[in-house]
Amino acid sequence: MAPSKDRQRKLARAKFDRQSARRAVRERRRRRILAGVGTGLAVLLIAVGGAWIGGAFDSDEKTTTEAADVCLWSPLTKDDNPDKTDVGTPPTKDLPETGTETLTIATNQGDPITASLDVASAPCGAASLSYLAGKKFYDGTDCHEILDIGAVHCGDPSGTNNGGPLYSFYDENTPVQPEPAASASAPAKAPVLYPKGTVTLIGNPAASNGSQFLIFFKDYAPTTDASYSIVGQVTGGLDTLAKIGKITTVTDDAGDKVKPKEKITIKTLTVGADAASTAAPSASVQS
Repeated sequence: MAPSKDRQRKLARAKFDRQSARRAVRERRRRRILAGVGTGLAVLLIAVGGAWIGGAFDSDEKTTTEAADVCLWSPLTKDDNPDKTDVGTPPTKDLPETGTETLTIATNQGDPITASLDVASAPCGAASLSYLAGKKFYDGTDCHEILDIGAVHCGDPSGTNNGGPLYSFYDENTPVQPEPAASASAPAKAPVLYPKGTVTLIGNPAASNGSQFLIFFKDYAPTTDASYSIVGQVTGGLDTLAKIGKITTVTDDAGDKVKPKEKITIKTLTVGADAASTAAPSASVQS
């Protein structure tokens, strides 16, 4: 019986040794796998950390700068403004802010009147005129008033002083009335704030501009605060402007003697980039 028991013990020992060996192999394999995973994870973390430091995960909001509004247009409603015309609104961004543009007004009174629009001082006024010109808003309309301050009033298709587009915007370039000298013994003569040939906007109510504008055919020296935002200066057609200034006026429906006795019709009004200006293309090319 002894040999048989010895054989069983030897077989049991051999089986135990084989199991131990297999367990050792499995343990070594497991350690190698864990070591490989750990190394790969470390490399991945280093790569991700480097990318994060480099800004690879920054959002577009941080890397992209959105263009700022140059002008803001206040919407109006047709219900409250029956004399207004809906022609949309000019863009608010990417508008010219430097240089000049050329305004050309062809009328039935003679050679075209040309003016240089001061884009740098009145970017929104210039943008509005340019936009409306591109819509042919002014074409075929009449300048319905000649004012005693020495200006012709244009840009209202309705002829009521209430016409214009369904948007408005504030003054930009209103001249400042100088302070009187403290040592003056007599009241100083009011300075000319609107020289002959000045082109301004005129709002109704004041400082609520739209399409209406004035062209001064003589110097104007207001005795109170200036109320018209300057957008440009006439550069050509002064003879035509002088002729318009001499047209007789009659009483209008409101009882004011401001209505021209003969029609002053704008055949076309255009705005284009000044060849000598570095300003961006005019908004009037938009449709």
